[in-house]
Amino acid sequence: MANIREELKKRILVLDGAMGTMIQQYKFTEEDYRGEQFKDWHVSVKGNNDMLSITQPNAIKEIHAKYFEAGADIAETNTFSSTTIAMADYEMENYVYQLNYESAKIAKEVADEFTAKEPHKPRFVAGSIGPTNRTLSMSPDVNDPGYRAVTFDELRIAYKQQTEALLDGGVDVLLVETVFDTLNAKAALFAIEEVKEERGIDVPIMLSGTITDASGRTLSGQTAEAFLISVSHIPLLSVGLNCALGADALVPHLEAIASNTQYGVSAHPNAGLPNAFGEYDESPSQMAAQIQGYFDKDLINIIGGCCGTTPAHIKAIADIAALAKPRLIAEQLSTK
Repeated sequence: MANIREELKKRILVLDGAMGTMIQQYKFTEEDYRGEQFKDWHVSVKGNNDMLSITQPNAIKEIHAKYFEAGADIAETNTFSSTTIAMADYEMENYVYQLNYESAKIAKEVADEFTAKEPHKPRFVAGSIGPTNRTLSMSPDVNDPGYRAVTFDELRIAYKQQTEALLDGGVDVLLVETVFDTLNAKAALFAIEEVKEERGIDVPIMLSGTITDASGRTLSGQTAEAFLISVSHIPLLSVGLNCALGADALVPHLEAIASNTQYGVSAHPNAGLPNAFGEYDESPSQMAAQIQGYFDKDLINIIGGCCGTTPAHIKAIADIAALAKPRLIAEQLSTK
């Protein structure tokens, strides 16, 4: 089987684009979201995109296939919110294993189909592990700064459940993404290391933070460099940034990471910043032109798209990535 660590040394790998942007195009109703299994569910579930892996699996399969056709090497599972903590909003905590397992299985099936067709370009599946809707570093109550809505241990347990189900479903790599609070990410990384030890496996880990505004800091107050330092005790396949900003605005923060690590560096920026209607206007060619700057500056090993990106964006990015050289990573630097 193709090894993602080996592929990373050979070329820039392309991550897929936004899942939510693609799901919106289907205009699913409440009934579509519920499907057969949840037709009598007692709370509204419209907007719970992760459950579509159970109720509308063909649509999710179709989205993965479109991204692979566009040139993606890595598909993210449809599991950004598939933890007991995030699923509490829909009272669906008991379905977390099924959500993760089915999402991983669907993505892996499509990846295997494309790898069989194009063995020279193996496709991989990244288990998407989102930040949850709680934060460990800050209080949600302005009148009680010491209060926390969740504990480290609660997050660790939730992430462990998610990790186990994603691995059972067949993912090749785990992607802890959109990290706005590094302490949350540490709970996820701790859980992953626990599972790796218990199962005697060595699954690659991608880690991706998010810079929340022009200050260049995460929501919990860290610069990109501080974020990197605080997670570098874990052996990572890649560390990088996604979401929040467009490709151009990420450059200085990616430079800070790329110049301070021998891990792979990843980026999947948004298609620019949202307009007044919350939509993303940046065209595939505009986005690709900005990302060309990443390649020119030797910043990147893995590149993809976040909010507002479509298969057309990924195709434009994949076309230029194919002509670029990846950054050298630790093993290559040690043999120079």
